[in-house]
Amino acid sequence: MIKAAVVGATGYAGAELVRILAGHPGVDLTMITSRQYAGERLDAVYPALAGQVNLVCEAYDPAKLGAAADVIFMALPHKLPMAFVPDLLAQGVKIVDLSADFRFQDIAAYESAYQPHSAGELLKESVYGLCEVYAEQIKAARLIGNPGCYPTSVLLPLVPLLKAGWLDPATLIADSKSGVSGAGRPLSLATHFCEVHESFKAYKVAQHRHNPEMNEVLSDAVRAAVHITFVPHLVPMSRGMQTTVYANLKREASPDDIRTCLETFYNDRPFIRLRPDGQPPDSAHVRGSNFCDIGFRLDTAAKRLILLSAIDNLVKGAAGQAVQNMNLMFGLDETAGLLPVPYPI
Repeated sequence: MIKAAVVGATGYAGAELVRILAGHPGVDLTMITSRQYAGERLDAVYPALAGQVNLVCEAYDPAKLGAAADVIFMALPHKLPMAFVPDLLAQGVKIVDLSADFRFQDIAAYESAYQPHSAGELLKESVYGLCEVYAEQIKAARLIGNPGCYPTSVLLPLVPLLKAGWLDPATLIADSKSGVSGAGRPLSLATHFCEVHESFKAYKVAQHRHNPEMNEVLSDAVRAAVHITFVPHLVPMSRGMQTTVYANLKREASPDDIRTCLETFYNDRPFIRLRPDGQPPDSAHVRGSNFCDIGFRLDTAAKRLILLSAIDNLVKGAAGQAVQNMNLMFGLDETAGLLPVPYPI
């Protein structure tokens, strides 16, 4: 059994990690930490876990974590993991970091969107944990930068088609909608019930900090600089993410060409589901799951491709993908602990 620990277990992504790991057949969840709830049982914070998780939240203690775990999931806000990870790696554990601290190869790109990096020497070693694209690198890694939820929903439909040369990288536009849990559990006026109920709005237009993360991966896909126009929106639902990407075609393409490209790239990838023609992805159909549903439509008159994707922002966009990364790192079946049937309603 793999011994696992979750640092920051009482945030939304941390709690989702605990939920998934508690049902993982190859994992023994040995330790969870929380600054705010140290000394309290997790099922007192999240009563839904009663009878399933009996662990008590502990204060952060690197020596105790290193002794208790083979893999540590860092479910903390940006900036904190970069201070903790070097000491934990020195103890021989593997780490999956859900913050942005180790998602970038280019330290300047990270610092332009976040803050100065105190462990920049580890960026060249860390692997971007987009499992369907970088699986082989992930298998050999000891440090994973788990992708953001928005980038996951944008990159998975785009990368295969960019690599195959079907799309003009200069024309990429992504329009994404996220449930409110994407903002995390801390209180903020923008996510109060009265602020989001009966509301639908864009925010951080063309300046969201996930933009540089997407640019780096897209640039890697085509071996040239790419800047995607990205517009996120907040929708009044607790979880789920829907993305629509627009791109001009570089050459004539038929629907069969596009479908064949996606099917070939994602052959035998268990968490990618291509939707039948005329049935676009729906965030409700992936709720609680690690699936990414992808659909598309060719606008032949405009010579433009419209790509659509749906994920659960807390699972495939965070905790589920983190566990998928762990499975790859430890040579487990990639789907272990991640195949509960999605909620039908």
